[in-house]
Amino acid sequence: MKTCVEKTSSPSMPEDEKLPVKLSLPLEFQQNIFRELREEDELVVLARGLGLLRIVTNLLHSYDAAGGNLIILVGADERENGWIGESLAEHAAISMAPKARGLDLVQTDLMTVGTREQKYSKGGIFSITSRILIVDLLSGLLDPTTITGMVVMHADRIVATSMEAFILRIYRQKNKTGFLKAFSDSPEPFTTGFAPLTTMMRNLFLRRPALYPRFHVTVASSLEGKKKAEVIELEVPMTEAMKDIQNAILECVEVSITELKKGNSSLEMEDWTLDSALHRNFDSIIRRQLDPVWHRTSFRTKQIVRDLTLLRNILHFLLTNDAVSFNKYLDTVLASSTPPPGSTRQNQSPWLFLDAAHTIFDTARRRVYTGKLQQTDEKGPDALRPLLEELPKWEVMADILDEIERDAYFNPVASSDSNGTILIMGGDQSTCRQIREYLSAMYVGSDHAQVKSEDDEEVRDLRRSAAAMMRRKLRHYLTWKRDFAKVSASLFAENEKSINGSSDHRNGRNDRGKAPVNKRRRQRGGGAAGSTTSRTVNGVVHLPSDRDAHIADLMSELNPTEAERGLDGHMAYDPGNNDEDCYKLFEMKELLMIHPYDGDKDEQILEEVRPRYIIMYEPDAAFIRRVEVYRSSHTDRDVRVYFLYYGGSVEEQRYLSAVRREKDAFTKLIRERSTMAVTLTTDSRGVEDPQDHFLRTVNTRIAGGGRLAATSAPPRVVIDVREFRSSLPSLLHARSMDIIPCMLTVGDYVLTPDICIERKSVADLISSFKDGRLHSQAETMLLHYKSPMLLIEFDQNKSFTLEPFADLTLSGGSSLASLNPNASNDLQSKLVLLTIAFPRLRIIWSSSPYQTAEIFEELKKQQDEPDPMKAVQIGLEAGQEAEQQTFSQVPQDMLRAVPGITSKNMSRLTLEVDNVFQVAQMEVDEMEPMMGKESARQIHRFFNKDVFDE
Repeated sequence: MKTCVEKTSSPSMPEDEKLPVKLSLPLEFQQNIFRELREEDELVVLARGLGLLRIVTNLLHSYDAAGGNLIILVGADERENGWIGESLAEHAAISMAPKARGLDLVQTDLMTVGTREQKYSKGGIFSITSRILIVDLLSGLLDPTTITGMVVMHADRIVATSMEAFILRIYRQKNKTGFLKAFSDSPEPFTTGFAPLTTMMRNLFLRRPALYPRFHVTVASSLEGKKKAEVIELEVPMTEAMKDIQNAILECVEVSITELKKGNSSLEMEDWTLDSALHRNFDSIIRRQLDPVWHRTSFRTKQIVRDLTLLRNILHFLLTNDAVSFNKYLDTVLASSTPPPGSTRQNQSPWLFLDAAHTIFDTARRRVYTGKLQQTDEKGPDALRPLLEELPKWEVMADILDEIERDAYFNPVASSDSNGTILIMGGDQSTCRQIREYLSAMYVGSDHAQVKSEDDEEVRDLRRSAAAMMRRKLRHYLTWKRDFAKVSASLFAENEKSINGSSDHRNGRNDRGKAPVNKRRRQRGGGAAGSTTSRTVNGVVHLPSDRDAHIADLMSELNPTEAERGLDGHMAYDPGNNDEDCYKLFEMKELLMIHPYDGDKDEQILEEVRPRYIIMYEPDAAFIRRVEVYRSSHTDRDVRVYFLYYGGSVEEQRYLSAVRREKDAFTKLIRERSTMAVTLTTDSRGVEDPQDHFLRTVNTRIAGGGRLAATSAPPRVVIDVREFRSSLPSLLHARSMDIIPCMLTVGDYVLTPDICIERKSVADLISSFKDGRLHSQAETMLLHYKSPMLLIEFDQNKSFTLEPFADLTLSGGSSLASLNPNASNDLQSKLVLLTIAFPRLRIIWSSSPYQTAEIFEELKKQQDEPDPMKAVQIGLEAGQEAEQQTFSQVPQDMLRAVPGITSKNMSRLTLEVDNVFQVAQMEVDEMEPMMGKESARQIHRFFNKDVFDE
């Protein structure tokens, strides 16, 4: 790896103590970004695939090697933490930096307060989850003034109500000198809304954005030098059947979008196009637009929104799955869309009634087998026979491998530093598995697969086939189909005859729900109607392959040959289990590696494998740029890339559309940056005049000669540490309230010595009613506070009503509407019963966290401030210390779901036992002194119940 040397040091170190640090930034644009980041704070928006993590790692290493710094990494996920941790260790070894400490992860509550405080005092680089970091900052465990700087990942996800924005606000209020760097490789989120870049810079407390698209002058000159990767673009034509299915799916998508527009004419529909529908987030965009009016949205609209996701998945599987797997997926789609007996047409997915849906299912079946069921044992010309259409990319990929083999033999490059490895990149793990199976079986199963030469040595013929693999898949599919039919029959016992297709042959015809015989229309081609895709009574597509006779007839045609039996054994054979001599080191030039696209991990694959040939089985713009960066960074390595895509397909259109959207996003950002006003990041509380600050705390709403009240300290709110998963603490802090995080036993928010509030989102409210937790929480609040309140908080972007939550998905996968058609009324009834049971309990309805913050501000006026220590002690046993309440959250959540455990006896149980396993092993007599007799019986009965008992 090419390295360059930079002089870096901690800002607190004298000039004569600067240490040399070796950096792995060989390209000019990478070096420019690094120098800019060292000089000033800025937001870096980089195009995907240009090595964002490499720049972040080098920046962190420059501070880590200097020593004496405390750097906080915010917003990094688990994969990025692993990458950065390994890279920092490698950089420290190369630079031989004695002061480098590497990356420390603080990601769990199991790390005690004392351990975290000790680690912070020693300094280093820490990646901390947002909830732990905000609690440590507010509680004073981590002093913001001691932080050297913060590095923010995924800056595009930071909005005003996010936890990361809360962290940055506290950091900037108390630390004016520490640095702040933000990074993102997703420009699209910066272009939505009004002045999005200005808003994002204000949330990040930054002034300067740095934009580096692929068409940036420095980036283009770095990647388009003399040594460019050799790219061979191969347009693979689709089969006629694939084209027909694709056109039919697109027709279904277009009709669905048209129906959406008709039913929702009041919404912004500029982006509701067929091109936008091909992207993954299209259904989420539509759902986000419909959320405010979801309670007024018709069932048909909701069904279409769900269908768009399903149709997009079908379109994706058409181009990536083999014909058998695709047909199997369609069977599951049809089974899941099949209505229960007695349902009407209005409850079905609208696209299933289109002629295009008939084309999808019928053509997909004909890609696997063709013909019709014979009534006699003789096999006629139209008998059922497997067709097993192969994907066109398979043959092209095999030709590429032959070309690579010839090129490596006749044109060896001795001076190249590449290993000669062949790297095949697929879209996901299933695609890679499919490629691996094809390459293992392409010379097996056909008569011309192997021929003999004059020297009696086996030589492979150039002709290849996936027949062996496809026949094996079809055998597995038919076995699955038979079992699937049995499962369907048991689930839909009333419809068993129609599923097995036997209703036409037993005890006459079943004319229920049909027109009289003399009024029915004649079917065109009625003689063959039983062998083609048809429709049920209510118009839904019905496949004839559900018949057991189809499966038996096809299975007789698919008896495995001797070569195929050997293939099945070869696919599952592990030589290491039988013979130690099978272990050996492969030459890198003989290695063929199949790997899925994995984001920034692909850069590490390229560096470690050093491939000479790369086959991109599916197009990916980010990986192409990673190859460009890799080739430009290593001028001594030759790389040839084969770029495969289906011509005239959705795959090509999606790739081109993604590139165009990214380019348009950067263009908008550049335009907004040129006209953007300077964002002042100075904390308003820090520059506020003392007299203005005093007047702000004076309550002017005092009538009748009341005493003028003023406080020099801002209002204070005690908040349970588990509530920092929500955005409300951030909004309260933005309203100049002091936030004090504590482990509360009773309530979630303590506003005054008398007011305690239990906050519930609607989903949490439903689950609390279901497990009885809310009743216990209300009881404990009434026991210790004069004014207990239940806050029901809705999402800001959703409708302020309970009706949309009738289709809320529960943990078991079912919905409230399926369990109870009057789910919203049932919820209101439970709320009424709750208020009857606890007359002193007040209920606050809030449409959003913003309104909740306003309500809290009004409730605190003319009230005393709460005492945090007293709030923590409430609910504890006499003499119990508050610090004893710091337990691991996951076991507590598990125990709360156990019958018999309430919030009142929960604290006693957690103090007496060490873990959940100990609770499960306890007898009733052991639990009775601390839980009570009835609760102990319920807990013991729960843990000792047989899982097979009904």
